[in-house]
Amino acid sequence: MRMGIVKGMVVSTQKDEHLIGTKLLVVQHVDSAHKPIGNEEVAVDAVGAGTGEYVLLCQGSPARAVFNDPRMPVDLAVVGIIDKQAEA
Repeated sequence: MRMGIVKGMVVSTQKDEHLIGTKLLVVQHVDSAHKPIGNEEVAVDAVGAGTGEYVLLCQGSPARAVFNDPRMPVDLAVVGIIDKQAEA
């Protein structure tokens, strides 16, 4: 899993039938100091996250497994909302 921040939503009037009813979010991966890593990506939301929230991201086949449907074309999923980050 990785951390990220939700930058906004994607509105899509046409999408794969297995994605109908899902919320698509633009997310930016971040490091533990909340500095951006890489490019923004689109993730399928599994937890009801909103813009500006720090989230946990799951990528690859584990992201698809979150939705219990192997036919879903998901490569990145928001699987948690970070309330607080503890100091190491």
